[in-house]
Parts: sequence; structure tokens; C-alpha cells
Amino acid sequence: MLIFAACLAIFVYGMVASMLGTINPGLAEKFQLQNEQTGYVALAQGIGLIIASVSVGPLIDKRGKKIGLLLGLALVAVSFFALANASGYGMILLAMLVLGFGGGVVLTGANALGSDVSETKRAMVLNFLNVFVGLGGLLTPFVAGNLLAGDAIRVAYGAAAITAVTFVVHLFLKIPPPPISTGQEGASSEVFRRPILYVLALITMLYTACEFGIWNWLVKYLMSQGLAQSTALNILSLGFALGLLLGRVAVAPILIKIRPLTVVMGSAMLMALSTFAILHVSDPTMAALTVFCAGVAMAPVFPTTVSIVGDLFRSGTATAIGFTITCGFTGLALSSPLIGGIAGTDPEGLQTALMVLPICSLVIVGLTIGLRAKLSADPHTKNEEAPAT
Repeated sequence: MLIFAACLAIFVYGMVASMLGTINPGLAEKFQLQNEQTGYVALAQGIGLIIASVSVGPLIDKRGKKIGLLLGLALVAVSFFALANASGYGMILLAMLVLGFGGGVVLTGANALGSDVSETKRAMVLNFLNVFVGLGGLLTPFVAGNLLAGDAIRVAYGAAAITAVTFVVHLFLKIPPPPISTGQEGASSEVFRRPILYVLALITMLYTACEFGIWNWLVKYLMSQGLAQSTALNILSLGFALGLLLGRVAVAPILIKIRPLTVVMGSAMLMALSTFAILHVSDPTMAALTVFCAGVAMAPVFPTTVSIVGDLFRSGTATAIGFTITCGFTGLALSSPLIGGIAGTDPEGLQTALMVLPICSLVIVGLTIGLRAKLSADPHTKNEEAPAT
């Protein structure tokens, strides 16, 4: 029951993640938005995600995951409805702020819920759970491009309806309440005294900058290279989102034998290569292939990093996960305006701006190498970041 509830919620988050990139061309055309303005729309979403993820961890630790999930789903449904009825740029910014807040609550609650399923196989469970991010991210642009003709209003209405149904399902699901207090209320604040949390949070921040760089800008970039909107949406769906989905399925058996941090390091190396390749191909088939490879490469990074946080922080787990996710969304808040600002008003400028992605990937490689050395040398942590058994 726990995994079912978490999968439904994380599917909704997949829709949230892919929504801006899906409706970006439609909104830009309707409201005459430039790349810089789109960057600020992404910034609004990122701010909402940050506020939610930093605040919801202690709430979930004290009040339980069901309260957090219901709150997040309600906000997501309302914001999708507001996007469908947006009358101007200001309303779009407000709707994306609320969407980010709701999405951050849902993501933190679902990952905390999934983390409870199995302590010994946490990395495998969270990678399976986050398959549904890829599924939600796959269906949103696919349906938009092939069934709804890229109509931003119809896409937002459809997402609002699906989220409302998910809210009703969660309302009747039996999700365990928070554990009875054992006098360790200070556990939530204790997590911030361990430097390793900040390294893991930085990895998540850089990864999220890369993932949302694809979600938010890929369609517009491909269109600037001469591809039709429907083709670009299908590449985002059947390329990137499908790569995320399949990559998280494929990594499960790998995590049985290979340490999670090693998986993150290898994935970051592949991210650097594939995101660089995306910016140097023009043929639609090759573009789809390189985008798919980028999705596969990125797939394990977020859930595996969260699982490492869960392994290393047995007390105040939701707070530690929430902080890590908060820093992750800081990557979105910083990278999207940066990409939009570098690109400017020149459609061709996105090719230069998106070089942020391989650069961030290479920094992740360096951080994981240093962290592996630290964990191996520390007798208190070297046995915790281990393969599932």
C-alpha cells in the first residue's frame, strides 16, 4: 500500500516536472514571452519548490506523510487549473510558484514514504518509485503533442483532472501515521551538523539544474534548430522521459552489486557526454537518440542520492531528504534564469546557454570522487553507503 500511494504521487510530480517545457511554446506564442521571461517563469516554479521542500520535511516528521501528500496534491491541482485560465504574465508566474510549492511537497512526501518501504534496499525502492516520474513526464508531452495539438490550456486542464483524482485516491488510502515521540525531537536539527549532508545536497542541486534544463528548454531548443513542435515534444517524451523511465528500471539490479555512490559517479560521467552531444547534432533521429541516452544517464542520480541520504541519516530522515531536495530545486531556480539570460532574445543562443548542463555534470563527477574517499575513510559511514543485499 505504501509503494502504491508513493507511485501515484510521484506520477503527478512527473507531470509537474514536464509541464513548463510542454506548454512553454504555447505560452510564449500566446503571451509573446521571450527566453528571459520564460527563465523567470521557471524561477517562480523553482522558488515554490524550494520553499516547499525546506518546510515540509519537519511537517512530515511530526504530522505524517498523508497530510503532506494531500496538501501537495491539492495545491498542484489548483495551480494546473490556474494555468489553464491564466490571463497574463503575472498570473502565470503566480500559478507556477504554487505549482512548484505543491510539487515540492508531493516529491518530498512520496520519497519519504518510499524510504520507509525497505531500509536494506532503499536505493532500489526509490529508483523504482521514481520510474513514475519518467512515466508522468513521458505522457504529458506525448499526449500534448499527439492528442492535444500542443494546446497549453487543454494540457493544463487534463493535468488538473488527473491530480484531482489522485487526491481523492490518497484521501481513502491507509498511510501509517508518524511514529510516537521517543524524546528525540532534536533529531531534525541534528542532521544539519553533519557536513556530508551539504555535499549530497550540492550534488542534487547540480543534477536538478541538468534535469530541468532538459525539461524546460529542450523543446524550445529543438524548435530553434528547425524541428516542428510536435516532433520536439515527442523527443522530450519518447526520448528523455522514456530514458528516465527505463534507466530507473535498469539500474535496480546494478544497485545490488555496486555501491550507490559509484552509480551516481558513473551516471554523471555519462550525463556530461550525452548533454554535450545533444548540442552538437541536428538530425531528428540523432537528436532523439542522444536525448534518450541523456535520460538513461540521469535516471539513477536523484533517487540514488536521496537513498544515500536515507542511509546516512536514520533520525530526522524526512528533514534530511527535504533539505537535500530543497538544494536540488535551488539548481532549478538558478539554472533556468541563467540559461534564459545567456540565450537572450536570439533563438540560437540556447545552444551556448545549454552548455551549463555538461559543465554541471562534470562538477558532480568531482564531488562524488571526493565523497567516495571520505566515506571509505570514515569508520562511522563506510558501511552505511553500501549495495543493497
